[in-house]
Amino acid sequence: MRRLLTFALFLLFAGPANAGETNSLTDQEQKKGFELLFNGEDLTGWHHSGNWKLEDGVIAREGKGGSLVYEKDKLPDDFELKFEWKVGVGSNSGVYYRPTQYEYQILDNSVHADGKNPRTSAASLYFCMAPARDNTKPVGEWNQARIVCKGTVIQHWLNGEKVIDFDYTDPKWKFNVDLLKRRGGDLTARGAKLSLQDHGDPVWYRNIKLREIPEEETVKADDFKPAEIPEDVLENERKKIEGIESRRKKP
Repeated sequence: MRRLLTFALFLLFAGPANAGETNSLTDQEQKKGFELLFNGEDLTGWHHSGNWKLEDGVIAREGKGGSLVYEKDKLPDDFELKFEWKVGVGSNSGVYYRPTQYEYQILDNSVHADGKNPRTSAASLYFCMAPARDNTKPVGEWNQARIVCKGTVIQHWLNGEKVIDFDYTDPKWKFNVDLLKRRGGDLTARGAKLSLQDHGDPVWYRNIKLREIPEEETVKADDFKPAEIPEDVLENERKKIEGIESRRKKP
């Protein structure tokens, strides 16, 4: 009887089985040097204009006002960033992690127009590199993301799968590098503050963790094939980039 009572009290006060897992570091992450950028209790260290809030330990966007920016420190040149995200129907957001146009796309691929082009779909390096495939979970479910940057190698991960893996100095990626440059991006840029994009759509973030990759740790690009882009989509992409360049030239 005493054992049953003890077990009942444990269930009452222990909370859900996954309590403590959100916005916390595992022993392995601590050993690797990860730190939490979001504590799940408040937005200390983050800057916004009143349009981001907390919902049960989760960052949520509401209203209008711009991106949520981590002001405490700039991201190291070489780093590993982990985070979880989910979107509403048709939602669009992004994680900016280096200056200019370094964006890990956050998107509902199934509804948003950007989902038609792999190069602007979820987990893409937006308008530069398409993921190998769409590995997103259904709208409303949490996705696990990782960004690994070491030297000139860029990796995007989604739900445990490495979907982008390339060295931007490799000549075979010249088109992709030039495409981003035409949009205004520079893959050699460093020293940005982490920024969660406000695109006016429902989006949620949690478990934001960062570590600096030490100099002696090697990260090399493996064989990687981005998803193929249909011809009609490529034509729309061409018109879009021409429009961007035309607006840039206007006084």
